[in-house]
Amino acid sequence: MEKTIVTSSGAPTPIGPYSHAVKAGNTLYVSGQVAKDATTGEMIQHNIKAETQKVMENVGAILKEAEMDYSDIVKTTIFCTDLNDFAAINEVYGQFFDKHFPARETVQVVRLPLGANVEISVTAIALN
Repeated sequence: MEKTIVTSSGAPTPIGPYSHAVKAGNTLYVSGQVAKDATTGEMIQHNIKAETQKVMENVGAILKEAEMDYSDIVKTTIFCTDLNDFAAINEVYGQFFDKHFPARETVQVVRLPLGANVEISVTAIALN
């Protein structure tokens, strides 16, 4: 099985020794994404909905680079600093899927990189 590193100019540059994603066979493992704008380098943190939107857009840029899309996602992990934001995160997150939602867990954490309030990682499988 071949392992390929996936890097997208549409997602922010990693802030550590990791890749945007690694594709092994037909499975894509996407590193956790925060709401950092790939063009300006600015974090979007003025509200949790805008932050979640940008996180999902960053995930989408990586999926696109791997010739995949949101429908290929089979598993997500959402990390947030305040579970009181759960409903708002869900509202935005849910808009990226038609009806077959991936498996998922949501975990409250004390801190996230760059002062983020939400971080999302995904696993996607290309079945076609």
